[in-house]
Amino acid sequence: MTIPLRPTTSDVAPIAAAPVRGALASLSLALLLSSLGTSIANVGLPVLAQAFSASFQQVQWVVIAYLLAMTALIVSAGRLGDLIGRRRLLMAGILLSTAASALCGLAPALWVLIAARTLQGLGAAVMMALAIAMVGEAVPKEKTGRAMGLLGTMSAIGTALGPSLGGVLIALAGWRAIFLVTVPLGLLAFLLARHCLRDGEKSNPAPRQGFDLAGTLLLALVLVAYALAMTIGRGSFGMLQAGLLAAAAAGTGAFLLAEARVKSPLFRPVMLRDPVLAPSLAINLCVATVMMTTLVVGPFYLSRGLGLDTAMTGAVMSIGPLISTVSGVLGGRIVDRLGAGNMVIAGLAAMAAGALALCALPGLAGYIAGIAVLTPGYQLFQAANNTMVMTGVAAGQRGVISGMLGLSRNLGLITGASVMGAIFAAALGGADAAAAAPDVIATGMRLTFAVAAGLIIAAIAIAGVARFADARRADAAGEM
Repeated sequence: MTIPLRPTTSDVAPIAAAPVRGALASLSLALLLSSLGTSIANVGLPVLAQAFSASFQQVQWVVIAYLLAMTALIVSAGRLGDLIGRRRLLMAGILLSTAASALCGLAPALWVLIAARTLQGLGAAVMMALAIAMVGEAVPKEKTGRAMGLLGTMSAIGTALGPSLGGVLIALAGWRAIFLVTVPLGLLAFLLARHCLRDGEKSNPAPRQGFDLAGTLLLALVLVAYALAMTIGRGSFGMLQAGLLAAAAAGTGAFLLAEARVKSPLFRPVMLRDPVLAPSLAINLCVATVMMTTLVVGPFYLSRGLGLDTAMTGAVMSIGPLISTVSGVLGGRIVDRLGAGNMVIAGLAAMAAGALALCALPGLAGYIAGIAVLTPGYQLFQAANNTMVMTGVAAGQRGVISGMLGLSRNLGLITGASVMGAIFAAALGGADAAAAAPDVIATGMRLTFAVAAGLIIAAIAIAGVARFADARRADAAGEM
């Protein structure tokens, strides 16, 4: 059975009468909140350990619980939105995330905070999966690239701004502020979604299908095993991590076999044979891995390698988010004008140049130059890749495909934090990053971003092969 990834005429719903700007504001806020939740709590772990008289191993679950819930359920959230209505589920996800944020800020005990963060991660999974899926219902097709660029900007800003914003809030108002700050934003996102988004599914009703609960649970277990393997070791790798990775691999095989036999699966494995989707997911994972590297390695290089104080380090780290505010929408406009396929490779080429600059150029000027090239390249890639995938998806599959894009990004972020962090640590030759000499930190920086550049070059190769194969298929179809 073949899944129609290309939409038919009946799949394309008319553009909503609700204001496009309001709809995009709602979707942008949803993505900002889900991304901000990923990174804003990290900076507060030392304070939380003191506040709750807990060890680091205990308080790190404040971060891990959110990450596990979001990663494990993002594909299932997208599929559920396809079945019951994306607007309805998005609003529920925003409310759940907002209520959970309030509970985090009021938590009297660490276990309450961890439970609330799990609920917050579930809401984030819904928001991340459905925000991109609903672009096709919010904007005209010819402006899809601009919308994807805006959403990519908000996602990048949320991830990169989290640590610096969290540090400021903790200094001014204590750790509870890092959770309570998202409550008014969540309420605003809900009100905008309620008034400006439409029920696109109602204009094209589909037969009611069952929800694959068994597949959802199996996929969640697989993703939890992988995420735990990448996070609980803090860069080390032992028997526990090896066992979790083996369980994740075995579970993946079992999941794919089960989905091929289910009448109404979470997604059909044949989707992974799609010439657009499969390469895009692989490339998205590589790109997210590299972007997380800047957040993991950058602060050590700036503070220890270049001797910058905390305020100056934060200011330099904010350059990426500032560039994102301009380059995302601009990149989307370029995608609309020049085509998504070409701009995927162009964005990757810019990222490779930026990673090489971070590897080769010394000093603060070299770091800023690398970020100034890497960040627009990332935004251009995101806009182009999301546009290329989502404009070729049937309306009934938008949620699950968007969830798969979000999943590949999250897995890349997890992998980047663990694997690239381990490469950086290995490059230091056993020295503690917090106390290593500046020249040792600089060497670690160069090696880590050399690996990052290699990942992007591999991504360019994947994109090039996919483009060549697609051209061959088009030529063959034209000759028939």
